[in-house]
Amino acid sequence: MASLLTCGMKILPTIIPRAAKFSLRSFSCSSQLFATVQAKSKKTLAKNGMKNIVVVDGVRIPFLQSGTSYTDLMPHDLARAALIGLLCRTDVPKEAVEYILLGTVIQEVKTSNVAREAALGAGFSDKTPAHTVTMACISSNQAMTTAYSLIASGQMDVVIAGGVELMSDVPIRHSRKMRKILLGFSRAKGLGQKLSLISKIRPDYFAPELPAVAEFSTNETMGHSADRLAAAFAISRLEQDEYALRSHTLAKKAQDESLLTDLVAFKVPGKDTVVKDNGVRPSSLEQMGRLKAAFIKPYGTVTAANSSFLTDGASAVLLMTEEKALAMGYKPKAYLRDFIYVSQDPKDQLLLGPTYATPKVLEKAGLTMADIDVFEFHEAFAGQILANLKALDSDWFAQNYMGRKSKVGAPSLDKFNNWGGSLSLGHPFGATGCRLVITAAHRLKKEGGQYALVAACAAGGQGHAMIVENYPQ
Repeated sequence: MASLLTCGMKILPTIIPRAAKFSLRSFSCSSQLFATVQAKSKKTLAKNGMKNIVVVDGVRIPFLQSGTSYTDLMPHDLARAALIGLLCRTDVPKEAVEYILLGTVIQEVKTSNVAREAALGAGFSDKTPAHTVTMACISSNQAMTTAYSLIASGQMDVVIAGGVELMSDVPIRHSRKMRKILLGFSRAKGLGQKLSLISKIRPDYFAPELPAVAEFSTNETMGHSADRLAAAFAISRLEQDEYALRSHTLAKKAQDESLLTDLVAFKVPGKDTVVKDNGVRPSSLEQMGRLKAAFIKPYGTVTAANSSFLTDGASAVLLMTEEKALAMGYKPKAYLRDFIYVSQDPKDQLLLGPTYATPKVLEKAGLTMADIDVFEFHEAFAGQILANLKALDSDWFAQNYMGRKSKVGAPSLDKFNNWGGSLSLGHPFGATGCRLVITAAHRLKKEGGQYALVAACAAGGQGHAMIVENYPQ
């Protein structure tokens, strides 16, 4: 991993009509990536008249590649396991939990409110309300911030937020024409009406509608968008492979050093107990370079090796007011502070949510990039991450697309996703946000930092960013 990130930024006319020049550090798997941040003495972000909202703890079951050990389960089984894991980790009384929110993206129609079904399955009282939210890849981020708002407004003191995704078994529908026939058949009266409907069926009616990770407004897959974005920011195939290898290498190191303490073991019915993520597979640049383009063929640069993979998994965090947490005898992990949601053009800026959200959340919190000790960004594609880093470090992009006078600057890579990311650990759409937050909290403790910045892009051209503050020792 010796090559440098591209210093020049060549922009496609359809996306960014002028070129901008700026530099970005080289990166490697050297010891600087694991450098410990020294403890700092900074102001707290507590605000007068507002309750402090804390993360008491958070867990996740191992994130697995779809089609592996979770393949015979349902989404609520995974979410139930995460909730039970959180109960075991925290010993919080079930009756103390006032509300449960879970995020998900591709819903199982039998359990459309998966939060409720998972809560009942985990043994929570049927008097404990639960609801499900969806906001693409930031669904559990939305679950957490909705929980935050419920607590901050004084409505509740103890809320569980989380998320789940099961890509091993996604709903596959009949075509719309066939569905109309079948629905009409159920209402038909008499043999004549039924035979009339049957006579209208044509062979193509039997073709199934397969789900696709594509934008409804543009009909473009996210991978296709990632390929165009990488081309627009002049990010080479080698750079993307290098970054993906970095993610896998750091994740393997975190596994080997037992840093991923948010994991809880999950005994899969009829199978072995799963104890770790199974997508972490450091390879070599030579092996990665042999893979063909996955989306724009044959010349695209996005491949299976530098993209996040379809993942099954679930996560959950316990949120309280600081006062309630201390009264119950807990030592919280972190404070949740300012957060922001953004949205932009889903065609050409689909994956640039972190670029737009980062300066806004920093300004809201009264911080600068230099104040941030830990960065945890969602890695949808290596090209997406590198494009965001370049956009954040571009005065021209800031001035022409964001209406800002100057760039906010790119994160220092020695603070960035140091325990791996979605490219290696996996990305269950509805569950990744909680992983980002609890990882940020754990890294702050381990590395002696005070502030973390969590950010993610999402389908629809949306994005999210949040400041997490270390809880004092």
